[in-house]
Amino acid sequence: MIDKKSRYSDSEIKQWVASDGREILYLARRLLPALESFTELTEHSVSQGERLDHIAWRYLGDPELFWQICDVNAAMNPPTLTAEVGRRINIPQETGF
Repeated sequence: MIDKKSRYSDSEIKQWVASDGREILYLARRLLPALESFTELTEHSVSQGERLDHIAWRYLGDPELFWQICDVNAAMNPPTLTAEVGRRINIPQETGF
């Protein structure tokens, strides 16, 4: 079972059968949600040395929800969001948890 806070919680579990008959389960590809689906946002200005998990804790109450900040900023590489001091990143206000 996948934790409901995981970015993969809504992903379909698929099955592949190997040539030797073994059944291998895997998660279907996760597509990023449409940016228009995020209606309640606030902005955060990145400070020197900040980490995305700390920002997630501050705004979302859980460091493991950093992926929601990545989604709303269409970031495929999380460290890029905090690499530049002063960068303004969007923060979702509703986490659904």
